[in-house]
Amino acid sequence: MSDSLESLSIKFAETPGELRAAQKLRYDIFVREMGADGPYIDHATGLESDPFDPFCEHLIAIDDQTQQVVGVYRLLLQQQARAAGQFYSEDEFDLTRLKDTGRNLLELGRSCLHRNFRDGRLLHKLWTAIGQFVIETKVDILFGVASFPTTQRHELQEALAYLHHFHLAPPHLRVKTNQSDFRSNDRRSAERINRKQVVLELPSLIKAYLRLGGVVGEGAYVDSNFKTIDICLVLDINRINPIKRRLFMRDSQ
Repeated sequence: MSDSLESLSIKFAETPGELRAAQKLRYDIFVREMGADGPYIDHATGLESDPFDPFCEHLIAIDDQTQQVVGVYRLLLQQQARAAGQFYSEDEFDLTRLKDTGRNLLELGRSCLHRNFRDGRLLHKLWTAIGQFVIETKVDILFGVASFPTTQRHELQEALAYLHHFHLAPPHLRVKTNQSDFRSNDRRSAERINRKQVVLELPSLIKAYLRLGGVVGEGAYVDSNFKTIDICLVLDINRINPIKRRLFMRDSQ
């Protein structure tokens, strides 16, 4: 397998085979690497799927030399979520405030990359493709769950406090966790936080949202199936820094 970005094609899955390849990568990352389990994981075929997949667009990165899918992002538009009955993240977070904005929403999820492509370059390339999709579908607000690879809250006390104190969503965008015992992340004062160290250790997906101007919802959610602690990130397209906006949507200008 090549680790060169020049050997990659970014596209939306168009065939059942491409969707299965995306679900296979999801199984490799979420199940084999992270230990996820749940009612929709098919261990016999090595596929990670759920009932939302048929309603979503699946952005994939293909290694042209091997034809292997090495990157995945799942996109669920507001009208698709209505057809599915809800957004995926509504099982974890109350999205009422986002829905009440009356603006066009896009949920991002199931992001995963092959281990050879985790230096940030492929993630940036996928986000550029998402930027093009946002323009074409007239999306106003992006949001989605991002995960820390642990279920132990004490391990994340400083990181969650940092996100609460410095990146909390404004009230009209502030979704809230559905876990009543995990509503607040402000248990450590802002003055006690080593901000530089926390930022260095944040998962790359969370940092990508924050660099674009993303904000976080109130509280977090322990996902026992995926063995993670999840936060909800929200990105208002109108609030993106103009320079970052040109980078994010550079292929669309």
